[in-house]
Amino acid sequence: MGNIWSKTSNDNNVSTNDQQDDKNAPRIGAKRPASASTSTTDETISDPTLKQKKKKYTKYSKKGRKDKRQVDNRSYGTRKEKEEDTDKNVGEQHDSDKAAVGESKGPRIPKIKAALLVGYNGTGYQGMQLNPNAASIEGVIFDALCKAEAISKDNADDPRKSNWMRAARTDKGVHAAGNILSLKMQIPPHIPDLVEHINSFLPPQIRVWGYVQTIRSFHSKNLCDSRIYEYLLPTCAFMEPIKQELTDHPQFEDDLVIANKNLEHTTIKYTPRSSPEVIKKRHDYRATPEQLLKFKLAMKMFEGTHNFHNYTNGKSFKDQSSKRFMKTIDVSEPMYIHGSEWVKITLHGQSFMLHQIRKMISMGMLVTRTNTPLHLIPKTFEENRINIPKAPALGLLLERPIFHIYNTKVRTKSEAEREEIDFDKYKDRIEQFKREWIYDKIFDAENERHIFDGYLTSLDAHYGPDYLYLNPEGVIPEECLVKTKFNSNANAATKQGGRKKKKDSDEEVEEEEDGQL
Repeated sequence: MGNIWSKTSNDNNVSTNDQQDDKNAPRIGAKRPASASTSTTDETISDPTLKQKKKKYTKYSKKGRKDKRQVDNRSYGTRKEKEEDTDKNVGEQHDSDKAAVGESKGPRIPKIKAALLVGYNGTGYQGMQLNPNAASIEGVIFDALCKAEAISKDNADDPRKSNWMRAARTDKGVHAAGNILSLKMQIPPHIPDLVEHINSFLPPQIRVWGYVQTIRSFHSKNLCDSRIYEYLLPTCAFMEPIKQELTDHPQFEDDLVIANKNLEHTTIKYTPRSSPEVIKKRHDYRATPEQLLKFKLAMKMFEGTHNFHNYTNGKSFKDQSSKRFMKTIDVSEPMYIHGSEWVKITLHGQSFMLHQIRKMISMGMLVTRTNTPLHLIPKTFEENRINIPKAPALGLLLERPIFHIYNTKVRTKSEAEREEIDFDKYKDRIEQFKREWIYDKIFDAENERHIFDGYLTSLDAHYGPDYLYLNPEGVIPEECLVKTKFNSNANAATKQGGRKKKKDSDEEVEEEEDGQL
């Protein structure tokens, strides 16, 4: 319907001139001047033409309002009928779906917010965190929980529906004697021992120790106070470097690739793996008391709050998240496994960044084996960016996350249905698992694949300026500074040279480090 004040196509009494005159016609309902009469009769209008126009407008307005109400009523009726039909169809569909789903899903089981205590050997997995394109520890555990009916069928298609979260994320090949997963979990009443039922769907290298009902807002990552890691290191890492032969072409199929990567030019060379004599020499090596003491002192220098931007990837010196607090770092007395000498480093920190522990271990080992003074380590917390190699992932394991504040609140409130998160309840089982599936596997892998031997060989064969900071003076030369976007000096040098990289990603920094190893 058009404008109710305009001429309709059926009205032949209004001419085109009338339409022009309408612009000057008085508006119905307009306020009169104070001097005008307040009478409502047509006698107050002297022009009879205006009287006729007024009647026409009144006629149109009444008719228009009436027609509009009729159209609105018809529209409302149509919408209402459609809504009723839609609701009816949806209701029928919902009832049919409900009946069909009810038969397959069975009775509803109440859920609890829980902390799941787990342990695992990370060999063969791409890390802890769920990854749809790779095998992960969490992926295997989630599937086992679904099969064991600990996760409802409604939530089985997406872990996020269960508020899935881990306390600590471990990298590829890293193990854990204890870790925590928080999730909404159901306890089927017809399963007498849910933990054993879950473990029946897991491989022996992944175990569930137990579960604890928590507060509904429990978040395993945010409520974790700190984490304790262990690193097992053979003391042959303290041996003096052995000079290696470099060639432009591989001599054997298993030669190690040594890359010298820089912004200007990248070269690749090859070095053979250690001979049986060198492998036996490293296997039988025993660290001197002086070496053990220096390594212990070196690791103690990481305690406290420092800027660890040199011990991770993709973090600048000015990034506040580069600062981390290390509570304690202790080095054990030597222990002897299969005739080889090892030490265990226990690191208790508030939180750790990617590769941080492996780089800390490597730096402590490097200053010990190269006669570099300990005062180099505090310089690595400064702005200059250097290349620190990563120690092998083989020796690293997560001992357990700590929930001291949460446990204290639980004890204070004395809530009967809440328990503390305590791995010590399963101490015997965890220690047995560590011996069989972590420690023994680490030692066997070293004896079979000589991972630490390859790591030391690649360090000794390295060429280029990257490690020139390992010197008797403990100074960091300009030549060994890594030039990335995270280094202000490198940015200045890049601008002066008139070159600027379009992309300097974390992956590129990663490649530089891997190339040196």
